[in-house]
Amino acid sequence: MHLNLPACQFQIMRSADGDKIFDRLRKKFVALTPEEWVRQNFVNYLVEYKGFPASLMANEVAITLNNTRRRCDTVVYSKMAEPLVIIEYKASSVEITQQVFDQIVRYNMVLRAQYLIVSNGLNHYCCSIDYDNNSYKFIKDIPNYDALME
Repeated sequence: MHLNLPACQFQIMRSADGDKIFDRLRKKFVALTPEEWVRQNFVNYLVEYKGFPASLMANEVAITLNNTRRRCDTVVYSKMAEPLVIIEYKASSVEITQQVFDQIVRYNMVLRAQYLIVSNGLNHYCCSIDYDNNSYKFIKDIPNYDALME
């Protein structure tokens, strides 16, 4: 599936229970779903093109929200190991709607990250959160990791 991201090579394993793709952050093969395809391409883009340290990124991060276990698709941490960015992925066939933003905002009530990113592999949205003024602003392009730390 073609995405609006730079092309890259992945380790893909064919098995009786379906195709699997190697997740560089979890260091294991995972089911190759349409959403996982977006995740792996986007993580590669952040690491290879935006200078995000893979060692400060994690996929499928468990949180507890209103006594319910949830999973953030990807969390990027600061050099002080604090949540810096939460990323929510959808399959390329899924439209990015207000509900998707509502979902990531709920996750951020727990993590209080500085940036939120939503992507379906075709459209990418990034916003910064201003906690002092209780506001947010969309950023035209996804910044390099070092720019997020300023």
